[in-house]
Amino acid sequence: MSTTVDTSPRSTAPPGPSRAERRASLIRYDLPASIVVFLVALPLSLGIAVASGAPIAAGLIAAVVGGLVVGALGGARLQVSGPAAGLTVVVAGSISEFGWKTTCFITVAAGLLQIVFGLSRIARAALAIAPVVVHAMLAGIGVTIALQQVHVLLGGASHSTAAENLRELPGQLLHLSGDDFIVGAVVIAIMVAWRWVPQRVRVIPGPLVAVAVGTVLSLVLPGNPARLAIDGSVFDAIGLPQMPNGNWGAVAMTVLTFALIASVESLLSAVAVDKMHTGPRTDFDRELVGQGSANLVSGLLGGLPVTGVIVRSATNVQAGARSRASTIMHGFWVLLFAVVLVGVVEQIPKSVLAGLLVVVGVQLVKIGHIRLARRTGDLAVYAVTILGVVFANLLEGVLIGLVLAFALLLWRVVRVSVHAAPLGESGRWLVGIDGTCTFLALPKLSSMLAKVPAGADVVVELSVDFLDHAACEALQEWARQHESNGGTVEFAEIGTARMAGVLDGPPRRGKARGPLEEVLAPWRDRGAHAITAGVAAYHRAHAHVVRPHLDELRDGQDPDSLFLTCADSRIVPNVITHSGPGDLFTVRNVGNLVPARGADVSTEAALEFAVDKLGVRTVVVCGHSGCGAMQALLRDDAVTTPASGLSNWLAHAHPSLDRYRAGHPVAAAAAAAGYDEVAQLSMVNVAVQLETLADHPLVRRAVRERGLVVSGLYFDIATARVLSVTTTGIAEIADLDRAGVAG
Repeated sequence: MSTTVDTSPRSTAPPGPSRAERRASLIRYDLPASIVVFLVALPLSLGIAVASGAPIAAGLIAAVVGGLVVGALGGARLQVSGPAAGLTVVVAGSISEFGWKTTCFITVAAGLLQIVFGLSRIARAALAIAPVVVHAMLAGIGVTIALQQVHVLLGGASHSTAAENLRELPGQLLHLSGDDFIVGAVVIAIMVAWRWVPQRVRVIPGPLVAVAVGTVLSLVLPGNPARLAIDGSVFDAIGLPQMPNGNWGAVAMTVLTFALIASVESLLSAVAVDKMHTGPRTDFDRELVGQGSANLVSGLLGGLPVTGVIVRSATNVQAGARSRASTIMHGFWVLLFAVVLVGVVEQIPKSVLAGLLVVVGVQLVKIGHIRLARRTGDLAVYAVTILGVVFANLLEGVLIGLVLAFALLLWRVVRVSVHAAPLGESGRWLVGIDGTCTFLALPKLSSMLAKVPAGADVVVELSVDFLDHAACEALQEWARQHESNGGTVEFAEIGTARMAGVLDGPPRRGKARGPLEEVLAPWRDRGAHAITAGVAAYHRAHAHVVRPHLDELRDGQDPDSLFLTCADSRIVPNVITHSGPGDLFTVRNVGNLVPARGADVSTEAALEFAVDKLGVRTVVVCGHSGCGAMQALLRDDAVTTPASGLSNWLAHAHPSLDRYRAGHPVAAAAAAAGYDEVAQLSMVNVAVQLETLADHPLVRRAVRERGLVVSGLYFDIATARVLSVTTTGIAEIADLDRAGVAG
């Protein structure tokens, strides 16, 4: 016997951690994680400032603001923000067109716009951008950064466009600077090889090791490679932004570009970080407010734009951070370094950061994203977006990618698949129409219908979710012409859109329906013609589906089980046993009773035919909740109505009532599981019928000679659950299935 009874008390929310526990967690987890993130963020922030053409200190200011402001105000607890490669190209273009101080103003305005986005609660709308376009945008940015920085790596200077960088690359290779190239190549080698070093060594961030080794090597080797230059401390670099001098249209477009790219990159990064931990999920609107506040502050202080950065965020999670304290502390460490150790920064060669950025740029082109785009049929969108970002500009490339992605989506949504082929050697034809069937499909539809020979019997299988008047009229007109030439046409509508509703109003997408609602939903308001309407619906939608299965059974039956259940209309044996035509030899009577041998000719004949002639492998007795026969027994209705047909029949159930009142073990198990008296009697009745079957000579012989199985079920109508009933107890079918004993 297996029953499950929930006796647990109501749970209450556990108290939050105490102040001492929070302090211990901060010291044990967040403090070490913040140091690791700082070591990763420092060289990347410097490199992104160099690649953007901004002052070196601007990268440090943005890293400090990203840590302190977004860490305190953002909606993603473990995301780390700062200057990001994703905005490098846009920032460089802005500096080239408007100058550095006006770019700071643009950063402030973009931050205000992000705050408006967050307060308007539209953050999740940014996630509706096609991922393939975002992946391609980042890849295009990576290619652009790599093309720029490879010139610096070779000892030259980057050019304003990717095309110019490509065109001038052969000449730069002929005039490379050996000092710059050697230290840059060492940085690239360390960055690439760092994934293969032992795990205990990889605790130290690879970018930090690469920059440190490259810097030391530049001091040891002869020569004097170009180095970074910072005028004074980071506080000396702080300055207010400058208002634009006209050209407000271009400024507004740049503000929108900053805000959109920073928002999308931050939100996508937050989504990725949420997948890495089991803590609280991101509040996307709050995250946009935090990112906007950081850009507002960073722009006012003379820093680069700020976004959520997946590399630093992933490092933060992997280092064991538990709260936003890690992000905040990492910003503090950057500030401390910028104030105290600014002289160290000036020892770093530009080629070292160029090597670092070449690797970062190449890593933005992810092979996994390309493979995904190829598998999903979006490779053209990916390629066009990259080319647009690299050779036009970022905004135009993204817009081109979005337009192409939308066009591809529209084509996929409105297209329809039509095929026509003969069904074996029967002479019948099947015309399959799948998808969205509109006037746009008429050329393909007419060409396929023309393949059907005149006079053939045709099944038109409509598996469509949308059907407009033009397509419906074309199908009906073709059907009339085909039938006038001696053929037959049968429409099988298995999709959600129906031909009968086309003329009722404007075209609309059909409501999605599950198999129960589609095939076995109860009749409602069909009146006296319910059977006729049901048969018509069967022929229209499903006869052709079951026809092949029934054709295999036309010469005989070989059922698996004799299924004896109640005549109650709510019991549908094939549904609750997930079986099909030919699986169950079903016997139904009031109360699912097995009278004693010889007491009922009908039941005896069915038992003999199923067990002896058909050789079923299982005999099942199935009772159910709310059984009217069991209710009549408990109320003694059968006794108060003597000599009636129901009274005479229910006399066969009196042994079940007696066993129930005597305290049958099945009744005790059902009561313990919370079932009412009618349910308890129904389960006892199943157990008693099993005992009757076990005593039947025909069944006994089949059990002994060929392993016939006799089992009992109970169907709880309210919950749609089926229990296993034995002569001693009840059990959940799911429990038996997990134990490997459910047949």
